Amino acid sequence: MFIPVIAFFVIFKYVPMGGVVIAFKKYNLMDGIVHSPWVGFDNFRLLFSTPTTVQIIRNTLMLSLMSIIIGFPFPIILAILLNEVRHMWFKRLVQTLVYLPHFFSWIIVSGIIVTIFSQQNGIVSGWWESLTGHTYPFLYREGSWLTIFVGSGVWKEAGFSAIIYLAALTNIDPTLYEAASIDGASKWKQIRHVTLPGLQVTIVLMLILAMGRVMEVGFDQIYMLQNSTVSDVSEVISTYIYKVGLMGSQFSLTAAIGLFESLVALILVLITNAIARRFGNGLW
Repeated sequence: MFIPVIAFFVIFKYVPMGGVVIAFKKYNLMDGIVHSPWVGFDNFRLLFSTPTTVQIIRNTLMLSLMSIIIGFPFPIILAILLNEVRHMWFKRLVQTLVYLPHFFSWIIVSGIIVTIFSQQNGIVSGWWESLTGHTYPFLYREGSWLTIFVGSGVWKEAGFSAIIYLAALTNIDPTLYEAASIDGASKWKQIRHVTLPGLQVTIVLMLILAMGRVMEVGFDQIYMLQNSTVSDVSEVISTYIYKVGLMGSQFSLTAAIGLFESLVALILVLITNAIARRFGNGLW
């Protein structure tokens, strides 16, 4: 049963690693990967001598860190709240409602966001106009765009991510809650001294995995929501690779920035795991 999983990772994860060599070559389709001329680190020098590269890396880090700092606690909080619900029909209803957005594509979600925040006929813009007498370009101002970007990601994924924490909560011994209750612990103190320590290993594991994705801002989300007005904060590595690499046919240059992205992600994972290991919760 494990063979399909192994085959997936070998074919789609490990075999393509050989193509990373084009980051050190002047790749062209006629010569192919093997016969394209070797240029060493010229692609990296060209990449980091371009002013837009620093801005793209900065935007990628900013959006990723914002998503982690703001979005990471939401699944934990949601899982704890759902775990405290005693009416099963209400719990199932809420679970269904918060899980559902995960199964929407970003095309659908972006359509919903435009319907809500569009300056011309958006729902929120209509309310804003009724209060202030004028509309507000929520999708065309950097501050409001960042808020919408992070908020839409939390709304879409928090419910589904909470499944992992709900599964971890089932492993906490119920007698611990009974003992805490007998000792006079309030519900908040039970969560603080029983629930959160029980989730500690899972939280650390998910944080390490999240740090490995710091340099990866989801292409679908950013591409569907960005526009030229907010390009100073919305242009990231994934969209740069698409526009310059695929549409501009500069494969070697974008392979170089992709390799740089992977290297930074590896370093962040190693650092995060080293810190977690000092507290006895490392992944390895």
